[in-house]
Amino acid sequence: MSARIDAAEAACELRFGQVGIANVRVHRADADALREELAQRVRQAPQLFARAAVVLDLSRLPDAADEATTRALLAAVRAAGMLPVGLAYGTRATESLSERLDLPLIAKFRAAYERDDADATRVSAATPGAATVPEPEPGPAPAAAALPGLHQAQAVRSGQQVYARGRDLVVAAAVANGAEVIADGSIHVYGALRGRALAGALGDERARIYCSEFRAELVSIAGRYRVFEQMPPEFDGQPVHCWLQGDALLIAALDR
Repeated sequence: MSARIDAAEAACELRFGQVGIANVRVHRADADALREELAQRVRQAPQLFARAAVVLDLSRLPDAADEATTRALLAAVRAAGMLPVGLAYGTRATESLSERLDLPLIAKFRAAYERDDADATRVSAATPGAATVPEPEPGPAPAAAALPGLHQAQAVRSGQQVYARGRDLVVAAAVANGAEVIADGSIHVYGALRGRALAGALGDERARIYCSEFRAELVSIAGRYRVFEQMPPEFDGQPVHCWLQGDALLIAALDR
């Protein structure tokens, strides 16, 4: 029979929440190039990337990374000024690698890998010599995902995070420096946006960001982002909207 831990005597509390973690997707196993590219991002926006928690994503490497290669890549991330906290969820080989390195697998990125694994299973199960017709890729989820938008009436203070899961987010006040607003759909801020806004958090490339006063530390749509130092200065303090065009995150003024 398991012993019940009395709340008054417990040494800790274990809770789960929405945690903002960046995904470092490695395209080639070049530790020196990785260190320099990440260090450049830290220099450009130290308030965002210095000592930022990141997940190392090995899924796009042409060859599976071995333990020595992965250790070198992890060291490169640390040398650049970021803190790797785990590996992105992947294949059984990735799982075995994470165990040997004593690192967790981060399930936040699970969906894309499971789709890739399912595709591989369908191909391997096909009749030898027969033509295989791939199933169509699922399209992005609708911005509002059949749920009404989440309405945030109060200002989002520094250190706070508001997440609209499966829907749009409407903030009827300011988003302070150091605050973060996230939505699986679009984000509307009817006040000053000084913190971070991340729309299309699950990959919806149709999501948009609107705000009445643009002073954002960072804006992101479906993983593509721009930091304050990359923002056109003519938009500072202006009403703007942001959207994706291909892989480019664009910003334009809104008519008053």
